Order: sequence, then C-alpha cells, then structure tokens
Amino acid sequence: MTTQNSATDKESIISMYMEYTLEHNKKPDSVYLFAKANNISEADFYKEFGTLESVDKAIFGLFFSKTVTLIEKDPAYAEYETKNKLLSFYFTFFEMLTMNRSYVTMTLKEHKNMLKNLSQLTSLRNDFRNYIGEILDENYLLKQEKVQKIQLKGLQESAWIQFLFTLKFWIEDDSAAFEKTDIFIEKSVKLSFELINIAPIDSLIDFGKFLFKEKTQKM
Repeated sequence: MTTQNSATDKESIISMYMEYTLEHNKKPDSVYLFAKANNISEADFYKEFGTLESVDKAIFGLFFSKTVTLIEKDPAYAEYETKNKLLSFYFTFFEMLTMNRSYVTMTLKEHKNMLKNLSQLTSLRNDFRNYIGEILDENYLLKQEKVQKIQLKGLQESAWIQFLFTLKFWIEDDSAAFEKTDIFIEKSVKLSFELINIAPIDSLIDFGKFLFKEKTQKM
C-alpha cells in the first residue's frame, strides 16, 4: 500500500514528474510507477491530472502562467506599448525555460516525430495566442470589426509561429548565457512589429544578416 505524501497539489506533482523524468532519463511508464516512486497515492494524482500526458502539457502552461505573474508584478509593465510587453514576456519566459533547460530540451526531443513533441505545447499555444490578443492595441488592428477579427487570428497565429522559431533557436543555441537567443528575440520581435506597420526593409535586412552569420558559423 502506498503511503501518501503530504504535498500532492498540482505544482508539486509537476515538480515530482520533472524530477522523475530527469533522474530516470525517461518519462514514467505508468501512473502507478510514478506514484509509487514519489510516495503518493494514485488517487491523489488523479485529483489533479487525468493522464501522464496531461502533466506534460501542464508543465508548459505553468511556465506561461508564472511568466505572466512575474512580468505583471512590474508596475511599469502596464504602461508598456505592445512590442515592449511582448519583449518582456519573451525574455522572462526563456529565462524560465533556461532554469529548466535539461527537462525542456529532453522532452522536446523525445520523439523523432516533431509533431508528437509539439503536442505537449497545445495548452501553451492557447495561452500564448490569448495573451497576444490581450496585449495588441488598436494601432495594430484595422478599423472594421469583421476584418479585425480575421486579422487578429492571423496575428495570433503568426506570433505563435515566431515563438516556435525562437524556441527552436534557443534549443540549438550554444552561446554563453544564451546571448544569441536574446539577440534573436530582439531582432525578430522588432521585425514582426515593423511588418505589421508595413515598414520592414531595414529590420528585415538586419535580421537576415544575423541569421546568415549564424548559419555560416555552423558550416
């Protein structure tokens, strides 16, 4: 009979799950084995999660919610324009990922099929798209309401694609303190907002030079 551990809320189970994965170099094979290894009951696990796969998705959702909580604690954040709010999110989120890099890189490289790996990001995708919708101000949206809804969906999706490119860059980044990822974030976010304003040429050239330099250095 499993002895119940006193800490069995959602965050503690997530912490146990990540630690188990790193220590065993693989994810748990079953809820039973995971619960037994962590001295909790299966019932306590199922109070918070329906499956082990749902824990995977919740981990990235937790990274997101903690990021938003942190950036919103800064009194100045509410006054930022949209671009600076997104930059603040990016830098804080990827700092969060860096603190958990071993787990994140391991889990996102788990399957050869990239779509399987990305399925863990479904909750994060929804949260991120909603966040983009919240921080976009009227300056970036067309006046007609019907067109605006279509445009907003397009901007949310393009922002998500940009996020995935940034995540891939960070995973492959071997620079000290991941400083190249910081540069990537600054240049790509600047370019994306200038594209919305239809004034991209200078930033496009600058960002293109940065990517070309990265590729040639790795050849």
